[in-house]
Amino acid sequence: MSTPDNDQWLYTISSKRKLIDVNFNEIWRYRDLLILFVKRDIVTVYKQTILGPLWYIIQPLFTSVIFTLVFNNLGNINTGAVPSFLFNLAGITAWNYFKECLSGTSDTFKKNQNIFGKVYFPRVIMPLSVTISNLLKFFIQLVIFIGFYIYYVGIGAGVQPNTNLLLFPVYIVMMALMGLGLGMILSSMTTKYRDMTVVIGFGVQLLMYMSAVPYPLSEARKKFPELVANFVEYNPLTQIIEGFRYMLLNTGSFTWLGFIYTFFVSVMLFLIGITIFNRTEKSFIDTV
Repeated sequence: MSTPDNDQWLYTISSKRKLIDVNFNEIWRYRDLLILFVKRDIVTVYKQTILGPLWYIIQPLFTSVIFTLVFNNLGNINTGAVPSFLFNLAGITAWNYFKECLSGTSDTFKKNQNIFGKVYFPRVIMPLSVTISNLLKFFIQLVIFIGFYIYYVGIGAGVQPNTNLLLFPVYIVMMALMGLGLGMILSSMTTKYRDMTVVIGFGVQLLMYMSAVPYPLSEARKKFPELVANFVEYNPLTQIIEGFRYMLLNTGSFTWLGFIYTFFVSVMLFLIGITIFNRTEKSFIDTV
């Protein structure tokens, strides 16, 4: 009895992969499963909560109020002609999308070990579903920001967008790639080191303060030691937060060099993340 050739099969599942392998055709074949996971992520997060999706609105508003009271009123952080609350809300809206992408994908293997051990599908669908589902939360918070934006424009605040607003989709892509890439790298580490989950939670909070979220980059240059100020300035997340504020509020700093640098780092983090993710996928079930 002869063995059929490989070309007689519709699909071939193999552990042998290229160093960088993103099989878009396979992901497209499993698009229904991707959509199902996206719906699951949206529905189940707040399914048994009292306020439900209202937390999407409460969290950035509450955080913006706290930042305004602590950093602007008590810490005398100057935001120029832009109202402090709107300044903080812009930074938090951008930061929250990156943070949710990173946190949601950082424990992909541990959170889905049961389903991964029973059925085959492209594992990268899981972190992709988190990134896509968080877009809904981002756009809800963006609508809230636009509402306050219109209010402050109506009362004569000195805010206005500029032509960089055309780069808005690119900034979303950079935040998604950076959060997805870092999340996949960390998810590969949490399969072996469980205490990484605690470190990630602490590290994300620390990273927020080192990414110019509650203050403008100009204030960091004035008040931080040179070493810390340089870290904040060359942090690609700072470039994203500053660019987000610049195109929406016409405040802060923007350079094409910084934009290209940030885009390059985002793409590299994604490629490194997908490479490590694919390597971990082969053996994670033995260590998780």
